[in-house]
Amino acid sequence: MTTAPRITLDTAGSKAVDGRYIRALTFHSVRLEYVRQVLSELGIAAVGGRALVVGSGRGLPARGLARLGFEVTAVDPSPAATALAREADDGHRITYRTAPAEELGVPDGSFDLVYCADTLEITERPDAVLAEAARVLSPGGAFVYDTVNRTLVSRLLYLGAFQAFPGTRIMPRGRYAAHRLRRPAELAEALDRVGLSPKDTSAFKPRDVRRLVRATRGRRRGTLTDEQLPKLVDMVLEPQGSPLVTYLGYAVRRA
Repeated sequence: MTTAPRITLDTAGSKAVDGRYIRALTFHSVRLEYVRQVLSELGIAAVGGRALVVGSGRGLPARGLARLGFEVTAVDPSPAATALAREADDGHRITYRTAPAEELGVPDGSFDLVYCADTLEITERPDAVLAEAARVLSPGGAFVYDTVNRTLVSRLLYLGAFQAFPGTRIMPRGRYAAHRLRRPAELAEALDRVGLSPKDTSAFKPRDVRRLVRATRGRRRGTLTDEQLPKLVDMVLEPQGSPLVTYLGYAVRRA
């Protein structure tokens, strides 16, 4: 009889299925691709710049920004995730901190870029998260984020497949709720309220959703490792597409 894997967050080891880490791995390439586009559009130089990652998890997005040349601070509400990020650090001199997204505890106007990951779709206080991001950005700085739209398809995936259905479940129950998923227009209004001017949203998705299902089931069964998933899922940007599930976006801090 096969023992069901332990569904958990911020836990390493082959017997644990950490959906948060799986998500970070599969999103990593499109996140960095989109950041590069934003930097180019705004003329922001990574080398010599300062970046903050909110919801950094095990540190993948922070290390990606550090490789671009940023001096990076990574903040996450989970002490376990912060510890795992420090362990995985490969000499980029990233500053790791444990703090909630709603109260970052860093100085005003001190970053050229804020990347918000794994946060907007789980917080009950999105306005507080966005206000904190606006506070710590310098005028003209970029706020980049990815999150989950509120659609029938997103609810089937995030509330059903990823946290309820036994064969594909990779998240603890209650991690996601329909009311915490936000449509792009709702988020744009919230950004504007805190002094961030919305500039763009871009859908992203698996190249073939059948590969996402195979990857999720394979990880659940233990026939695939976390590191094999990104290539199999193969997330791609769809700039002109309407986001059925996930989307990236950015806004600029007004003076």
